[in-house]
Amino acid sequence: MVRPRWQGLKPSTSGKFWRRWDQALALIAAANLSWIIFDISYVPLRNFWIHRNLYPLPSSSLMVPLPWLPDITPLYDPVKGIKPHQETQLYIQHFNQLDQAAAREGINSPAVHQLRLEQVMLTSQMIDENPFVGSGNVGTLEKLKSRLRARAQMDSAKQATAHLLGNKYLNNLDWQQERQFWTQKILPLVATNYWRATDENGQPVDHAWRLDIPFQLLFLLDIFLRALRLKHRFPAIAWRDALLRRWIDLPLLLPFWRPLRLVPVTERLSSANLIELEPLRAVVSRWVVALLALELFEVLTLRIVDAMQGVIRSPLLPQRIRSLRSHQSVEKNEASELAELLQLWLPLLLKEVGPSMRPQFLALFSHALQRSMDGAMVPTPLKGLAVIEKAESEFSRQLAAGMIDVILELSRNAGDQLGRKDMVLEQLGVDTIDRFWEELARNLEQGPVLERSQELIVALLEDFKRSSFRQLKEQVVVNELITELDGLNFNSTTPQPRPPA
Repeated sequence: MVRPRWQGLKPSTSGKFWRRWDQALALIAAANLSWIIFDISYVPLRNFWIHRNLYPLPSSSLMVPLPWLPDITPLYDPVKGIKPHQETQLYIQHFNQLDQAAAREGINSPAVHQLRLEQVMLTSQMIDENPFVGSGNVGTLEKLKSRLRARAQMDSAKQATAHLLGNKYLNNLDWQQERQFWTQKILPLVATNYWRATDENGQPVDHAWRLDIPFQLLFLLDIFLRALRLKHRFPAIAWRDALLRRWIDLPLLLPFWRPLRLVPVTERLSSANLIELEPLRAVVSRWVVALLALELFEVLTLRIVDAMQGVIRSPLLPQRIRSLRSHQSVEKNEASELAELLQLWLPLLLKEVGPSMRPQFLALFSHALQRSMDGAMVPTPLKGLAVIEKAESEFSRQLAAGMIDVILELSRNAGDQLGRKDMVLEQLGVDTIDRFWEELARNLEQGPVLERSQELIVALLEDFKRSSFRQLKEQVVVNELITELDGLNFNSTTPQPRPPA
């Protein structure tokens, strides 16, 4: 019994499982790609993950705090081989001791005064040695010095530090207010510095590959399962060909060039019907095809014109013309291509096309005869008489009809004769064509026409090449091609096919 068309084939249990499996693997691949993007951008964006502050405008001081983001640097720094820098950590620890001592004993106590002097010394040492160079945060030190100078309104960062931590400045201020400047403006900049270990090859340590191995093993298993499913569906296919069908998944297995995984991840999401890429693919492919079409047309045209110029410039042009005779020779058992083509077309033109155009030929010849008889057969005083004009027209028509009938009858007879198999006629035709090529080549060799003809034809082709390419570059652009395609594809006046009921 035939299944009604509104009752589709129910998917099997194994089909549902593999569809879910493909969707799950596509989501896992997307998660892996997201982690790769995070891993690649972690070191450049480490300052953001420390402070969780977003600056939308780089040239502005506008800041958007994101306190809801967790501080992941303690967890992910070991993956990238990042450790706290000793000098900057010592600077932060010393300031914390200073802050704690000031809270207990007061900012003007002798012990705190000694700590302030040591903090000034550590600041000067940090400015001189610049420990931020190793982490690539050279601009951080400049920002720190700029904030110190702006706070103290001085030109030297060292003098500004000594002033901000000096007795004269702190006696007139509350330390609790002043410490906010250090804890919110200076120490966060110092905390961004780090030290990164290097391996035996001098490259920064990176243990991210250890996190990527489980994903790669899972992708390898999925590729093998896909090949197994293909082998089960088409038993005749070889294992090598089944595995090569998934060549697009190769970036998923490579430990380098990891951003290339965007291609297989996108393909998996699209094949799993999790995202729709067909409209984007259609737009991109149209642009690519339009560009390639223009480039291909230019290359082909240039190659053809150059080949024609090379043939024409050749001093062996008469020999090339003479060699055309060999293509027209008649063999023992079969006719040549040109002879057979003429045998097909000449009867068609003489027997069918010509007689069917008798009314047009009659009108043309009648008009030509009437024009030729003006002033020749009838005296000038009699030209205005209607009877004479009617007689001229009737005579021209009858004379033209007689001529056309005779010519068409000859054409039919010739077509009948040519349509018959006549080896003598074919040989005569071949001899005529061969004689034509021979005489043309001989005259070109003997006379002065060859060199001048070559120069003129080559110059003509060169002008054609330059003008056509200039016109192509100036007038034919991709936008116009795309617009024309849109007009052909989306024209509202074109009737659209009705969907089946």
